[in-house]
Amino acid sequence: MTELYSLSIDDDVINVSGELTFNTVNQIVTVAPGLFEKLSNLEINLVNVTRSDSAGLALLVDWVRYAKNTNKNIVFHHMPTQLSALANASGLDDILPVN
Repeated sequence: MTELYSLSIDDDVINVSGELTFNTVNQIVTVAPGLFEKLSNLEINLVNVTRSDSAGLALLVDWVRYAKNTNKNIVFHHMPTQLSALANASGLDDILPVN
């Protein structure tokens, strides 16, 4: 069975690949903090996200909350169009730090 997502760290950048959907978000929520605690800042590269839905948007909001609670800076790079549209439609685009 092919993995639907992957998270990896390369040069202190967290690379997210695959799906950010209802099928994957619950697993990602349990794995991500273990990666995040190793870093002083959270630079998250979303260039290889292939599919996303509102659960993916909720995940990004959760990561912003995590960063705030742990006093870490967070920025999202290469936000997929699908996630940007969802954030804009829901009024959450103002709280997502996108570069």
